[in-house]
Amino acid sequence: MEQENKMGTMPVNKLLITMSLPMMISMLVQALYNVVDSIFVSRVNENALTAVSLAFPIQTLMISVAGGTCVGINAVLSKALGEKNQERVNKTAGNGVVLMAIGYVIFLLVGLFATRGFYLSQTDDAQIVQYGYDYLSVVCCFSFGMFAQLTFERLLQSTGRTFYIMITQGTGAIINIILDPILIFGLGGAPRLGVRGAAVATVTGQIVAGIIAFVLNAAKNDEIQLQLRELRLRGQIVGQIYKIGVPSMVMQAIGSVMTYGMNLILISFTSTATAVFGVYYKLQSFIFMPVFGMNNGLVPILAYNYGAGKRERFVKALKCAVIYAMAIMFLGILIFQTIPGKLFELFAASDTMLSIGIPALRIISISYIFAGYNIICGTAFQALGNAVYSMIVSIARQLVVLLPAAYLLSLLGNVNYVWWSFPIAEVASLTMTTIFLLRINKNVIRHIGESDREEEEKLSVDMIS
Repeated sequence: MEQENKMGTMPVNKLLITMSLPMMISMLVQALYNVVDSIFVSRVNENALTAVSLAFPIQTLMISVAGGTCVGINAVLSKALGEKNQERVNKTAGNGVVLMAIGYVIFLLVGLFATRGFYLSQTDDAQIVQYGYDYLSVVCCFSFGMFAQLTFERLLQSTGRTFYIMITQGTGAIINIILDPILIFGLGGAPRLGVRGAAVATVTGQIVAGIIAFVLNAAKNDEIQLQLRELRLRGQIVGQIYKIGVPSMVMQAIGSVMTYGMNLILISFTSTATAVFGVYYKLQSFIFMPVFGMNNGLVPILAYNYGAGKRERFVKALKCAVIYAMAIMFLGILIFQTIPGKLFELFAASDTMLSIGIPALRIISISYIFAGYNIICGTAFQALGNAVYSMIVSIARQLVVLLPAAYLLSLLGNVNYVWWSFPIAEVASLTMTTIFLLRINKNVIRHIGESDREEEEKLSVDMIS
């Protein structure tokens, strides 16, 4: 701990790229295997694709619990590293592991008792319900791999070892992609599991990735000493983790509520519209995942330099990330505006799906340039311990603006009008994010490091005296 971490010394632009690029690559691979899942499932039939699409709210909720906890762990742990407080680093890591184990138990119970009822609340199509139960029950009951993977990957991330995360996520994704066709269609003598095979492939990849992430932490992450005596909950640390993590958790959980509500609105037109929405979310992950990868690389940089009192490095990292994120989003706009039909053909799209899906991609992607800015600014709020700002923006965007707008537009009788709710919501989010950024800059960012400078000035006066 005596030698300063690279997050406080490496040139900022190089540091951001070094920290983020492995995360971006690994998350692109994650996006790839999510898309591959749906591509293979769509070859079963459209109802199978619809069933997997309808599972998205529960999967989002699961990721929100794990991801929100990890955001808190990451920020608290990285700040402790910046302050060179080794005891706090170890205790934060231990508390994080216990919290993630509790999260798994919650979704084990969901998988055992709630999946069929969840599908019945959205549709009465018996085939979709059965496909959905086969898929979602496996994903929930074996989600311990996902919780372990995210936990130990974030411990690596918090100390700047993002290259290893590329290894864990890449390995898990490759296993999933290989197993998908084998288990779905029963290739090479394997049992033909259909939609359940896609779920088994997914959880197998997550379990292997979680094991690798644990091993890499033990072997390579010497800045964190994860000890058995630290595997117990401490109220103060748990409180600090969730002060930052709960707003992030709520933001992602709101996404689950939004998706559930959109599914109900869209399925009132046709189940194909719901399948289109599911395919859209798979495709947009190729655009958003690199930004989220940068987001994950940015959090420890901002938190570390905030803890170390280095305002100039904090501000420069934030500006660079905003520019890169907006560039990625602009590329996404170009892709979705020019070849939406080709993208949907990957999913054996019918003429009806194309007639709904092509306008969907073109309309929703209009808002992407704003989304990149909003995501990165939300990251700054989290790193500074003001994640409640991000939560407020997310609630307003998805529940106060997007869902009501989607419902009102659906009353016009044309499903293609519903997609305009996304640009409307993103403009509202842009406005709120900018207001909060100006406020946090005035109250916090401008004052980073001032206490250190005051201490130095006082020391200089004492020495002169």
